[in-house]
Amino acid sequence: MDETALTPLDPAYARMLRVQFSIVALVLLAGATIAEIAIPGYTGYVWVPAGLFAAWLLVRMPMRRYAARGYSIEEERLRVVRGILFRSDTVVPFGRVQHIDVNQGPLERAFDLATLTVHTAGTHNASVSLPGLAREDAMAMREDIRAAIRRDTQ
Repeated sequence: MDETALTPLDPAYARMLRVQFSIVALVLLAGATIAEIAIPGYTGYVWVPAGLFAAWLLVRMPMRRYAARGYSIEEERLRVVRGILFRSDTVVPFGRVQHIDVNQGPLERAFDLATLTVHTAGTHNASVSLPGLAREDAMAMREDIRAAIRRDTQ
């Protein structure tokens, strides 16, 4: 695809990812603790690798995932790039947009973030989601796309 400069996501998204990974790490460590209790005598065979993996999840993964995403809006199209291992570069022309959603989950509300979802005509991969936007930015992007669609239909 073209080498247009991508706009990074809101920095609060990296903090929200850290909270999400913290929840996963706590569940992992709880399971490792239960496994350690079940093993006669403390061995550390389960807890040490689980602890190292949890530390990697908390330190490295949020920033990698944050850095691996970006978007651009120009020339009547939305471009969304994402992925660490499998990269995806999706371009949605505004003329193909059917409707646009702005969603917020509980963590997104806590960090004042939102996910912009653009639905297009078609059945396979008919929607493109862009998480990690400031709520105001997501609402403004929705209105900009909607205004561009109106111009095309008139």
